Amino acid sequence: ATVDMAYACNTVPQMLVNLLSPAKPVSFAGCMTQTFLFLTFAHSECLLLVVMSYDRYVAICHPLRYSAIMSWRVCIALAATSWMVGVLLALVHLVLLIPLPFCGPQKVNHFFCEIIAVLKLACADTHVNELMVLAGATFVLVGPFSSIVLSYLHILRAILKIQSGEGRRKAFSTCSSHLCVVGLFYGTAITMYVGPQHGGPKEQKKHLLLFHSLFNPMLNPV
Repeated sequence: ATVDMAYACNTVPQMLVNLLSPAKPVSFAGCMTQTFLFLTFAHSECLLLVVMSYDRYVAICHPLRYSAIMSWRVCIALAATSWMVGVLLALVHLVLLIPLPFCGPQKVNHFFCEIIAVLKLACADTHVNELMVLAGATFVLVGPFSSIVLSYLHILRAILKIQSGEGRRKAFSTCSSHLCVVGLFYGTAITMYVGPQHGGPKEQKKHLLLFHSLFNPMLNPV
């Protein structure tokens, strides 16, 4: 819930300002801060979703050992690690982004200061930055998504072994909401950052990222 609130608070206020006062500029520091925070929350949520999938795996596949495996100390350590890795990855992108010269048209073609849109304004070679975006996306999207799929394959196998229909329904209901969040979050993010950056309709990708950064956090609590 904290990540979802932070997502919305980071992008929505500035987005509304841009819509109501299109001529009002965004400072360089403000734009860099928004980019850094967006990346931090995005990376952290990717890793937290993996932690949640592991929690469900332990709850369904090892119910008798759940309290021992998922103790408060372990949960806090996993959550803190997810946040720390999210901050560090965002910091790497920021350190590579700030030194770039921005001498082109000072207009971000997006709803907020999204990193790919900001990189397009630089009048220097951004190959290293784009490579780091792809590497970071692979690390926090493809790797975690594969881990979640593997976890749910084990969960599905465990559910199919449950004899009672009521037990199966309860297990499926436990996982269904998390699966919906995973599908929406990873589906839009992988399309945006792992697919070809120079292909596809730009406006469609803008609206896809808007859905990813705004509507996903609204749907998650539901």
